[in-house]
Amino acid sequence: MASIAYSPAAFTGTSASDLLRSSSNGVSGIPLKTLGKARFAVKRRDVTVAAKMRKVKKHEYPWPADADPNVKGGVLTHLSHFKPLKEKQKPVTLDFEKPLVGLEKKIIDVRRMANETGLDFSDQIMSLENKYQQALKELYIHLTPIQRVNIARHPNRPTFLDHVFSITDKFVELHGDRAGYDDPAVVTGIGTIDGRRYMFMGHQKGRNTKENIHRNFGMPTPHGYRKALRMMYYADHHGFPIVTFIDTPGAYADLKSEELGQGEAIAHNLRTMFGLKVPIVSIVIGEGGSGGALAIGCANKLLMMENAVFYVASPEACAAILWKTAKASPKAAEKLRITAPELCKLQICDGIIPEPLGGAHADPSWTSQQIKAAINETMDELTAMDTEELLKHRMLKFRKLGGFQEGVPVDPKKKVNMKKKEQTVCRTSNAELEGEVENLKQQILKAKESSTKPPELALKDIIEKLKKEVDHEYSEAIKAMGLKDRLDMLREEVSKVNSRDQLMNPVIMDKIEKLKHEFNQSLSAAPNYTTLKYKLDMLKEFSKAKSLSESATLKQEVNKKFNEVMGRPEINGKLEVLRAEVQNSGSSSFVDLDQGLKEKILNMKKEIELEMINALESLSLDVEVVKSNAKVLSERTSLQVFKNKVDNLNEEINKKIENVVNSSELKNMIESLKLEIAKAGKKPDIQSKSKIEAIEQQIKQRLSEAISSSELKGKHEELKAEISEAIQSSAGTDGSMQKETKYEEPRLEINLGANRSFA
Repeated sequence: MASIAYSPAAFTGTSASDLLRSSSNGVSGIPLKTLGKARFAVKRRDVTVAAKMRKVKKHEYPWPADADPNVKGGVLTHLSHFKPLKEKQKPVTLDFEKPLVGLEKKIIDVRRMANETGLDFSDQIMSLENKYQQALKELYIHLTPIQRVNIARHPNRPTFLDHVFSITDKFVELHGDRAGYDDPAVVTGIGTIDGRRYMFMGHQKGRNTKENIHRNFGMPTPHGYRKALRMMYYADHHGFPIVTFIDTPGAYADLKSEELGQGEAIAHNLRTMFGLKVPIVSIVIGEGGSGGALAIGCANKLLMMENAVFYVASPEACAAILWKTAKASPKAAEKLRITAPELCKLQICDGIIPEPLGGAHADPSWTSQQIKAAINETMDELTAMDTEELLKHRMLKFRKLGGFQEGVPVDPKKKVNMKKKEQTVCRTSNAELEGEVENLKQQILKAKESSTKPPELALKDIIEKLKKEVDHEYSEAIKAMGLKDRLDMLREEVSKVNSRDQLMNPVIMDKIEKLKHEFNQSLSAAPNYTTLKYKLDMLKEFSKAKSLSESATLKQEVNKKFNEVMGRPEINGKLEVLRAEVQNSGSSSFVDLDQGLKEKILNMKKEIELEMINALESLSLDVEVVKSNAKVLSERTSLQVFKNKVDNLNEEINKKIENVVNSSELKNMIESLKLEIAKAGKKPDIQSKSKIEAIEQQIKQRLSEAISSSELKGKHEELKAEISEAIQSSAGTDGSMQKETKYEEPRLEINLGANRSFA
């Protein structure tokens, strides 16, 4: 082998290009000029150059050797690293789903037994499956917030790319932030849905441990948010609507991310999204954590999956801060109000996308189709807006957030100037008001003549206007009587008591009663008393007209439903058969019928009542079946004489009750009851229940004392004796009444509100 002797000094002044060019002659690292000057000592005639190749990992390119051009989504989908899993995901049972495991095992065992023995167990399998579906339905209808959090974090829950490849016709992923990085936790790309082109971006979690490590468990670094920002500018330039999918526990909070400007990247995205001139729709498909979710969530419409959550801090973190233990996370999840229904009430979320029973992982393809339908519907609404309207819509969505009062829904309007302004009420002159009232009366009269519905909208508007006018007149009367300062002070005291969730102090109640008494005494001397009384009378008149109109409409609907029920062929057929049997029996009254026919009549009556109950419940009415003991009387006309007496007695009783209800003592009790019920909320504890029951008992006792006065008792006993005498005399003259039959006669009662019922 040849050896080359050279001096190190010979390479001085040699350029890099000379070193590179020399490699073409078979000798590496020696310039040509030096080779010319070097002395060669050749030991052998044959020269051999050996080169050893270093083993490196072969790069796995996503493009297959035999690419299918007809693949769904287009040939470019081969570029995506996201491929179907080779192995099926293992089923994961959450803690609250464990009661269902026993039923699943039973179904599997019965099926195995059927396969082994060849016997038919289809009925047993169907029964078990029905039980399982019913249990699953009951479980998922009454989910708690922390259970929804667990479903949102389910390992098998469909990811962003699962949904995108399912809903798009074509999709190509776009990579890189053009600063040297490509964060796999944020995926972006262009896709089409039903011919419309969209820019998609979202957080991507893994489907197994290997993918989760690669995707950093869906927690983006600043590079991911800058990649999303680049695609937002791209979509804005080309006019592509943007659809973002949120599914992250939060932005990655390691030291490197903070050094690279995690907060700055999120803030830049927030600012940019408010200025984009294309429609933006964000969908929370899993968990949306803090600023990491909001960085791609400043949209015109925010939609949430049924079991998704959206929070500023995870329940575990919140519990650790407030209660010093992560075990209080169920309580924290409830207090944070992070579920889709709660966020819809707070107007943070604009819509809920349904999920199948068992969560999105139970039927991913059905869930994806629901997302597709929601995107199409929302984009139809947003694309109809022009650019200025779109930007204003996005700004107002976030400006209205935060305006709420505990227990009382209010319109959350923000004011630039925080100083309270005097509210100016546009007063309507009496002449204008009289003109509107007269016009409405004419419309009502025309409606009566033509048998059409009265103008409900106009009636509602005039009532609202009269209410505002009456409130204003009352305020003016209070000012004129010099009671405004006292009223304001009393309001402050009441608001302090309400804010502390305490019972109303008797001293405050006494002050309220005194102020009301003084106001009522001095009201007739107020300068605007005549105007106030005139408007108040009109308000009462129109409120009564509205109530009568609603009652008449409801009565028509009830009668219509009754006619529909009675007009059904199956009921008519049964009634005809029953009538024929009664005629063939030759009996003249119900008492003379045989027992079998009596039972048939009662069963038919019950069947009609059940059909009627179902029909009335379809009108959103609360129907109660009230049973009353009554005698079957063939001649009820004999009791018609006592109708006026009964009505008079009822009127006296109602007046007595009204006087008791209007007394200050009972009013205080009712106010205390209202406060206790408001404090207790939907799930009262034992102490609250006992308080409510005690107050209710006191109110009932006061009312019973009023009704049980000696005067009313005497009248009632006297009337009762007269009616019994009439019944006895009627029974003596008619032989059919000698045999009295008592039975329970059901009666339907429809509750229409606190003060009305339809029997």
